This record gives sequence, structure tokens and C-alpha cells, in this order.
Amino acid sequence: MLFDKYRYVVVEGPIGVGKTSLAQRIAQKMGAGTLLEKPGDNPFLAKFYQDPARYALATQLFFLFQRGNEVRDLQQMDMFRTSTVSDYLFEKDPLFARLNLNEEEFVLYQQIFRTLQLQAPAPDLVIYLQAAPETLMERVRRRAQPYENGISESYLLRLTQSYSDFFYHYDAAPLLMVNSEHLNFADGDEDFNLLLKRIGEMRGPREFFSMGGD
Repeated sequence: MLFDKYRYVVVEGPIGVGKTSLAQRIAQKMGAGTLLEKPGDNPFLAKFYQDPARYALATQLFFLFQRGNEVRDLQQMDMFRTSTVSDYLFEKDPLFARLNLNEEEFVLYQQIFRTLQLQAPAPDLVIYLQAAPETLMERVRRRAQPYENGISESYLLRLTQSYSDFFYHYDAAPLLMVNSEHLNFADGDEDFNLLLKRIGEMRGPREFFSMGGD
């Protein structure tokens, strides 16, 4: 079976790239459980997009504690009996902190992060979805989540660059980088099946999957 060696799969990428939809679809294919971000539960998120300087720390700490609780649950699971697909990589959490917090706030964040002593199990596979900021902006507008109303294209540009820098150095798990500009994993079978085929063909620790547009 394709996913026999992938008991813990993570789908990652910036806002609007489609990671949650793909994670849910892979989980359904695997018969696996899901570990999904819950941005709508964060009471500070909408305020952050309107006034980043004021609400960045509260937003980041809420997510840190939320994800921390989920990581503890994941640590307690029997990974040899239960498959899990997640739409976030916990080790990426400081990426947002560096991007959004000022120097003093980031020092505080790091202290809290270290105090929690959180360490998620290493994934068996990370799928990193990429798309241009203007594509992400269009997708964000299309899905029309109220808490995302304040997202700007300039923020998405900085975010995509931060993701690129992070995964350029990432080597903790096999990584499949996917250019999702011309791929639709949510609405049809063709692109999804092509991705599954590409996963099955992986041999190296870092590989790339892309399809050109018309």
C-alpha cells in the first residue's frame, strides 16, 4: 500500500495554498485521523490582520498553546497503530513569530516556547505546497473567511518568502515540494491521483512536483 511507510504525514504551506483540503483528502485515502489548525477559534486573529502591531503577540501565543496541546495528544498516540495527517508542522511555529513579533516580544515567545518543552514526532513525509502571493490572495478572497478579511498581498509576500527560507533548510523528514499553481487537489481526482503517484515514486529525501499551465 502507498502509505504503509507514511504513518504521520504533514501538509504545509502559506495561507490560502490549500493545505487543509489536501490533508483531509489524504487522510480519507489513508483511513487516517487528522490534526488540523483551527484559526477560527483564535479570538485575536481577525484583530491581528487589522492591527498587527497590537495583536501579534496575543495571536501567536494563542496558537502556540493551541498547537502545544495538540502536540501532546500526538505524542501520546500509538504511532504504530494510528495514522495521522496534519495541516501544520509544529516546528514551523516560530516562523510566524519571527515574521510578526518585535524583538522584545520574540524573546518572550522563545522563553515560553522553551518552557513548554514541546517536541512533536518527526513526520514520515512533509508535503510543502507553494503558490505565488497573488494566487494565494485570490484563493483567500474566494473562500471569504471573515477572520481573513484584513490579509494583504504584501503580508502574503513576506509569508511565502519566510516559508521558502524555512523549507530551504528543512531536513528533519522527507520533503515533497509541490507547485500548486496549476493543480487542484480539492475538486477533482486527476491532480490528486497524480500527486499520489508522485509520492509513490519518491526515492530521495527532497523532491519536487510541478505541472505547467496552458
